[in-house]
Amino acid sequence: MAVPIAVLDCDLLLYGRGHRTLDRFKLEDVTDEYLVSTYGFPRQFIYYLVDLLGATLSRPTQRSRAISPETQILAALGFYTSGSFQTRMGDAMGISQASMSRCVANVTEALVERASQFIHFPEDEATVQSLKDDFYGLAGMPGVLGVVDCTHVAIKAPNAEDLSYVNRKGLHSLNCLMVCDARGVLLSAETHWPGSLPDCTVLEQAALTSQFETELHKDGWLLGDSSFLLRTWLMTPLHIPETPAEYRYNMAHSATHNIIERTLRTIRSRFRCLDGSKGTLQYSPEKSSHIILACCVLHNISLEHGLDVWSLPATGPMEQPEEEYEQMESVDSEACRIRQELLLTHFS
Repeated sequence: MAVPIAVLDCDLLLYGRGHRTLDRFKLEDVTDEYLVSTYGFPRQFIYYLVDLLGATLSRPTQRSRAISPETQILAALGFYTSGSFQTRMGDAMGISQASMSRCVANVTEALVERASQFIHFPEDEATVQSLKDDFYGLAGMPGVLGVVDCTHVAIKAPNAEDLSYVNRKGLHSLNCLMVCDARGVLLSAETHWPGSLPDCTVLEQAALTSQFETELHKDGWLLGDSSFLLRTWLMTPLHIPETPAEYRYNMAHSATHNIIERTLRTIRSRFRCLDGSKGTLQYSPEKSSHIILACCVLHNISLEHGLDVWSLPATGPMEQPEEEYEQMESVDSEACRIRQELLLTHFS
């Protein structure tokens, strides 16, 4: 009888009276406050994920088939929002660290499979116009379809292609290209680029560029900072503004572009596995990329459910390099003409 007594004593020491392992309670037995503090999200959001992912997570071919979808989702949320496989969390759920890791892998892949469902540009004219109107309401910048930026996420040194993931600060990372709308909803997320690539090169090679040059709307543009080249569909700030119109343009550009910077900060605030406070992501570049994308999907779903991520308390900056870049000079005469027309029409 000594073993079960020891287990009970440890349970009381770790959690106090009234807390039970997950195999002894159901979601409805605990408060939203407990779920938010432990797993980052309230009950109804977790129920939605169970409905969304349950069939996938219950597939009989999975090694973790004995672990319920609900438990798998809680394990993954716990990792995404805390950044660690804490012994306490595994104990609270009644599963081992190895099982926790498998749960994270299963839920991550299930979310990645649904990325295009939740991360995409609008297609119907009414929604596109609403997108532009929302941006225009921020600082008077017309025609904006999204704001774009890159952010680095630190990863462990991969076994192969090591140098391609070493960034300018000598750290291993993935350089992630993101676009969001005026509410912070992600419209595009490419999370797989090696950290050695500068932002301008990432955009040049990205699927986003192909989309805008061959498929998407011709009557609007993205806003990007000076790490990108001016394009017909990507407006960048003027390097040295001289006229009042140019100053007004740059001010409106900066105020509007700030939305993506704010969005990236809040994603890292909610998903602490990305912010570097618990160290680098201890996975291969491919698996790390999928974890980042899964967090992006959850970010958009949380906004769909009215969870205001911008109200989260701010955290310190992620332990990653800030991109250092030289002013990019465009040689695209048509892009220069479009920006000049924008200056004359809306800022003069």
